[in-house]
Amino acid sequence: MFANGPSIRLLPRLDDDNRFFWTGGKDGVLRFLKCGSCHQLVHPPVPVCPACLGKDLAPEAVSGRGRVHAYTVNHQQWIPGSEPYVIGLVEIVEQPDVRLTTNLVDCESEDGLIGSDVEVTFEQHDEVFLPLFRSVDSSKESNS
Repeated sequence: MFANGPSIRLLPRLDDDNRFFWTGGKDGVLRFLKCGSCHQLVHPPVPVCPACLGKDLAPEAVSGRGRVHAYTVNHQQWIPGSEPYVIGLVEIVEQPDVRLTTNLVDCESEDGLIGSDVEVTFEQHDEVFLPLFRSVDSSKESNS
């Protein structure tokens, strides 16, 4: 099994535009901006919708489900004693062109990751909740 990610994380700088995204994990909810005009999800957070140029953007909860579009395994020990971890590009099911670069955690192996169904889980660091994704199958096993 791969480690759940690097042992040291660089955290984002919170501001008024991104705070909803980085703190949403406090209540276990993944949120993206949604355009009130064309209903497109927008990520990363920007003040204008790239689809219709509308400015009526507000955070909205999504299911937290996704699909692995691509991944790589980091074997380089940038920090002594760190284990390999998986960096994935995850498509959000509500709008597959919205993708997050994140860590894939609780992966048994790297075989068959592309196209696999995943769901969000959060890793807390102070007031920041990093959205990570794990296999839907592994979350069912951990709840059994």
